[in-house]
Amino acid sequence: MPEILSQRALRLREGGHKLTHARLTVLDVLEKSDGHLTSAGLLEKVTAADPTIGRASVFRALDLFTRLSLVRPTYIDSSVTPSYVLLPDGHHHHVICTNCGRVIEFADCDLTALASELETRLGVKIHGHLLEFYGLCGNCSAPDAKIEES
Repeated sequence: MPEILSQRALRLREGGHKLTHARLTVLDVLEKSDGHLTSAGLLEKVTAADPTIGRASVFRALDLFTRLSLVRPTYIDSSVTPSYVLLPDGHHHHVICTNCGRVIEFADCDLTALASELETRLGVKIHGHLLEFYGLCGNCSAPDAKIEES
C-alpha cells in the first residue's frame, strides 16, 4: 500500500469515502497495472499484495471506483469479461485494431466542448468518458498485410 496518497485516493477522501486498507490496496494495484485488468486479474494481484483482503472487499472497491468514475469497464477483444481501465483526469481513450487486436492508447480527445454541450442539453453532470475507435493499425493496414477473416 502506498505511503503517499495518489490523486485518486485523495479524490476518494474528498468525496467522503473512507480510505480503508482494502480500498487503498485495490487502487494501488490498479495504478501499478496501468488499470488494464480483468476482475480476476485484479483479485489475483490484490491477493498477492495482501492475502487478508477478501474477494468481497475487492469487488466492493471496484464497484465504488466505477461509480466514482475512477475506473471504467471496457470490452477489448470482444470479451464477455471486461477489463477495467483507469480514467486519468476523468477520461481514457483507445484505438483498437479489428484485425490483430492491438490496443493503442492516446490522451488527447478534445471533447470538453461536447461534454459541456451534453450537460446543458441533457441536464446531466458528466464525470468522465471512455472513448474507443475501431479500425486497422499501421501494420494491418499496410498494402502487404494479411487481414484475418472472421
